[in-house]
Amino acid sequence: MTDDAADRVAADGDDRTATGTLPFPTTGPWDGDRTTEFLTDALVPIRLACHTPSGGLWMLSLWYLYRDDQLCCATANEADVVDFLRADPELAFEVSVNDPPYMGVRGQGTATVEPDDDKVTLEALIDRYLGGTDNSLATRLLAEDREEVVIRIDPTRVSTWDFSDRMDDVA
Repeated sequence: MTDDAADRVAADGDDRTATGTLPFPTTGPWDGDRTTEFLTDALVPIRLACHTPSGGLWMLSLWYLYRDDQLCCATANEADVVDFLRADPELAFEVSVNDPPYMGVRGQGTATVEPDDDKVTLEALIDRYLGGTDNSLATRLLAEDREEVVIRIDPTRVSTWDFSDRMDDVA
């Protein structure tokens, strides 16, 4: 199956190009505004797939923020994915809901990894996913001796899907 065909299947058969101001090609039933709204509001982890230096595949889930047309994650500098993305910054991603009706955004992109010295991104992610820093997980993640990095994903192509119409009686 070609990439274009896969995108059409993934987009529930809808191969319209999204309108809006997104700086990357987008296909599927959502326009740019709806895609931005979903990526901004969905409170689920992003799933990332990348290559290992030996040519294998690696998949993981991370918290993310969508800002300035980028998907931003934070992780420990020692995490395997940091080395993998520094060696090969190309990746695939998916942000989707876990309960019916299924919907989401998937795509491809390029990652950059840079220090999060003041842990600004990490703290924003903790606020978004945990509701604040007054908990033991936040304390551990924000520890002074923990070296954090930001993974910035610049999407190069995106496909949306929304099965709400076909799943309206199971939601």
